[in-house]
Amino acid sequence: MKLLFISDIHGLKSNLEKIKSKFIEFNCDKLIVLGDLYYLSPFARNDKDYDVQYIKDFLEAFKDKLICIRGNCDSDEDIITSNFKIIDEIYSLSLNNKELYLTHGHIYNETNWKKENSILIFGHYHVPFIKEEENTLYINPGSISRPRENNPTYLYFDGKSFIIYDIYDKIIDEKKIF
Repeated sequence: MKLLFISDIHGLKSNLEKIKSKFIEFNCDKLIVLGDLYYLSPFARNDKDYDVQYIKDFLEAFKDKLICIRGNCDSDEDIITSNFKIIDEIYSLSLNNKELYLTHGHIYNETNWKKENSILIFGHYHVPFIKEEENTLYINPGSISRPRENNPTYLYFDGKSFIIYDIYDKIIDEKKIF
């Protein structure tokens, strides 16, 4: 199974066409969005790329291949007005006898997780990384729209490895698991 992960869109459409093209190029089975879909702080809403309806339409186009997790900035109104399912808190996905846990990261993250031999994938920090600690793999794809370090990033799973790319196709980090 091939998976493409993004997180922390925050209502900005600027890099989503790149994600769509990568989803097609990589022949992905699922697009996984790790929360914070629409919200952008009021003082930043003058950004020319802020377009909530575009984000909703973009994600709805993937709804048959979409796993979407609720982030700490996703309101009840966001959930109700979206035409695709948004999962609250955490979702598990079996992958070649390994269990992946998908969450936003504001509750469960590398400092608040106790399942050994698991893979926790989460956003929230806007900083990409892959860390292994005590038989647990922690992965954060960073932010596709509002990174705290360097360029916007996304995560790709090719069936054997997790690879974090920046929006310019530079590999930021990778980890082979199979």
